Amino acid sequence: MSGRDAARPEDADLLSIFRDARTLAVVGLSSDEGRHSHEVASYLQRHGYRIIPVNPNETDVLGEKAYPSLLDVPVPVDAVDVFRRPEYAPDVARDAVAVGAKVLWLQVGIVNEEAARIAEEAGLTVVMGVCMMSEHRRMNADR
Repeated sequence: MSGRDAARPEDADLLSIFRDARTLAVVGLSSDEGRHSHEVASYLQRHGYRIIPVNPNETDVLGEKAYPSLLDVPVPVDAVDVFRRPEYAPDVARDAVAVGAKVLWLQVGIVNEEAARIAEEAGLTVVMGVCMMSEHRRMNADR
Protein backbone atom coordinates (compact mmCIF):
# COMPACT_ATOMS: atom_id res chain seq x y z
CA MET A 1 0.00 0.00 0.00
CA SER A 2 1.22 3.45 -0.86
CA GLY A 3 -0.48 5.05 2.11
CA ARG A 4 -2.54 7.49 0.10
CA ASP A 5 -5.60 8.64 1.99
CA ALA A 6 -7.82 9.07 -1.02
CA ALA A 7 -7.91 9.02 -4.78
CA ARG A 8 -9.68 11.99 -6.21
CA PRO A 9 -9.58 12.72 -9.93
CA GLU A 10 -9.34 16.28 -11.19
CA ASP A 11 -12.57 18.29 -11.10
CA ALA A 12 -13.00 18.00 -14.89
CA ASP A 13 -12.87 14.21 -14.59
CA LEU A 14 -15.32 14.22 -11.68
CA LEU A 15 -17.69 16.42 -13.65
CA SER A 16 -17.42 13.97 -16.55
CA ILE A 17 -18.35 11.11 -14.20
CA PHE A 18 -21.40 12.99 -12.97
CA ARG A 19 -22.49 13.99 -16.47
CA ASP A 20 -21.87 10.62 -18.18
CA ALA A 21 -23.07 8.19 -15.53
CA ARG A 22 -26.73 7.29 -15.68
CA THR A 23 -26.95 4.09 -13.64
CA LEU A 24 -25.24 3.79 -10.27
CA ALA A 25 -25.02 0.49 -8.44
CA VAL A 26 -24.79 1.26 -4.73
CA VAL A 27 -23.11 -1.63 -2.95
CA GLY A 28 -24.16 -1.80 0.69
CA LEU A 29 -27.22 0.40 0.21
CA SER A 30 -29.51 0.15 3.22
CA SER A 31 -33.24 0.82 3.45
CA ASP A 32 -32.55 2.42 6.86
CA GLU A 33 -33.07 6.15 6.25
CA GLY A 34 -30.59 6.94 9.02
CA ARG A 35 -27.70 5.28 7.19
CA HIS A 36 -25.26 7.34 5.12
CA SER A 37 -25.71 4.97 2.16
CA HIS A 38 -29.44 5.74 2.09
CA GLU A 39 -28.90 9.49 2.36
CA VAL A 40 -26.35 9.54 -0.48
CA ALA A 41 -28.34 7.25 -2.78
CA SER A 42 -31.56 9.18 -2.15
CA TYR A 43 -29.78 12.44 -2.96
CA LEU A 44 -28.33 11.01 -6.17
CA GLN A 45 -31.70 9.57 -7.18
CA ARG A 46 -33.33 12.98 -6.69
CA HIS A 47 -30.66 14.39 -9.00
CA GLY A 48 -31.58 12.10 -11.87
CA TYR A 49 -29.46 9.00 -11.41
CA ARG A 50 -30.94 5.52 -11.54
CA ILE A 51 -29.96 3.78 -8.34
CA ILE A 52 -29.52 0.01 -8.27
CA PRO A 53 -29.32 -1.28 -4.68
CA VAL A 54 -26.81 -4.08 -4.13
CA ASN A 55 -27.28 -5.68 -0.75
CA PRO A 56 -28.15 -9.34 -0.03
CA ASN A 57 -30.13 -8.25 3.04
CA GLU A 58 -32.54 -5.99 1.14
CA THR A 59 -35.33 -6.65 -1.36
CA ASP A 60 -36.24 -3.09 -2.34
CA VAL A 61 -34.65 0.27 -1.58
CA LEU A 62 -35.75 3.67 -2.87
CA GLY A 63 -38.35 2.01 -5.08
CA GLU A 64 -35.76 -0.15 -6.87
CA LYS A 65 -35.31 -3.92 -6.65
CA ALA A 66 -32.21 -4.83 -4.67
CA TYR A 67 -29.74 -7.47 -5.88
CA PRO A 68 -27.51 -9.68 -3.74
CA SER A 69 -24.37 -8.85 -5.73
CA LEU A 70 -23.19 -6.72 -8.64
CA LEU A 71 -23.02 -9.87 -10.74
CA ASP A 72 -26.80 -10.27 -10.34
CA VAL A 73 -27.69 -6.80 -11.68
CA PRO A 74 -29.41 -7.34 -15.05
CA VAL A 75 -28.77 -3.88 -16.52
CA PRO A 76 -25.55 -2.09 -17.50
CA VAL A 77 -23.95 -0.16 -14.64
CA ASP A 78 -21.96 3.01 -15.27
CA ALA A 79 -20.53 3.51 -11.78
CA VAL A 80 -20.29 1.47 -8.60
CA ASP A 81 -20.60 3.44 -5.35
CA VAL A 82 -19.32 1.36 -2.44
CA PHE A 83 -20.49 1.46 1.18
CA ARG A 84 -18.68 -1.65 2.45
CA ARG A 85 -15.72 -1.98 4.78
CA PRO A 86 -12.34 -1.63 3.05
CA GLU A 87 -11.51 -5.34 3.29
CA TYR A 88 -14.45 -6.14 1.00
CA ALA A 89 -13.44 -3.58 -1.64
CA PRO A 90 -11.19 -5.86 -3.76
CA ASP A 91 -14.06 -8.30 -4.36
CA VAL A 92 -16.36 -5.41 -5.24
CA ALA A 93 -13.69 -4.06 -7.60
CA ARG A 94 -13.45 -7.45 -9.35
CA ASP A 95 -17.23 -7.51 -9.74
CA ALA A 96 -17.25 -3.91 -11.03
CA VAL A 97 -14.72 -4.94 -13.68
CA ALA A 98 -16.77 -8.04 -14.54
CA VAL A 99 -19.97 -6.05 -15.12
CA GLY A 100 -18.22 -3.44 -17.26
CA ALA A 101 -18.58 -0.44 -14.94
CA LYS A 102 -16.55 2.63 -15.84
CA VAL A 103 -16.10 3.98 -12.31
CA LEU A 104 -15.35 2.47 -8.91
CA TRP A 105 -16.18 4.99 -6.17
CA LEU A 106 -15.21 4.05 -2.61
CA GLN A 107 -16.99 6.28 -0.14
CA VAL A 108 -15.57 8.26 2.79
CA GLY A 109 -13.50 6.05 5.08
CA ILE A 110 -13.07 3.35 2.44
CA VAL A 111 -9.52 3.15 1.15
CA ASN A 112 -8.12 -0.06 -0.31
CA GLU A 113 -5.08 -0.01 -2.58
CA GLU A 114 -5.70 -3.52 -3.91
CA ALA A 115 -9.22 -2.56 -5.01
CA ALA A 116 -7.87 0.58 -6.65
CA ARG A 117 -5.20 -1.42 -8.50
CA ILE A 118 -7.73 -4.01 -9.72
CA ALA A 119 -10.05 -1.33 -11.05
CA GLU A 120 -7.35 0.91 -12.53
CA GLU A 121 -5.65 -2.01 -14.32
CA ALA A 122 -9.00 -2.75 -15.98
CA GLY A 123 -9.38 0.88 -17.08
CA LEU A 124 -11.90 2.07 -14.49
CA THR A 125 -11.68 5.51 -12.96
CA VAL A 126 -11.18 5.16 -9.21
CA VAL A 127 -12.37 7.60 -6.57
CA MET A 128 -11.48 6.57 -3.05
CA GLY A 129 -12.26 7.92 0.41
CA VAL A 130 -14.47 10.70 -0.95
CA CYS A 131 -18.25 11.15 -0.68
CA MET A 132 -20.07 11.12 -4.02
CA MET A 133 -22.87 13.32 -2.68
CA SER A 134 -20.45 15.89 -1.27
CA GLU A 135 -18.50 16.04 -4.54
CA HIS A 136 -21.71 16.33 -6.57
CA ARG A 137 -22.85 19.22 -4.38
CA ARG A 138 -19.43 20.90 -4.42
CA MET A 139 -19.31 20.79 -8.19
CA ASN A 140 -22.97 21.78 -8.61
CA ALA A 141 -23.07 18.91 -11.09
CA ASP A 142 -26.77 18.83 -11.87
CA ARG A 143 -27.46 17.85 -15.42
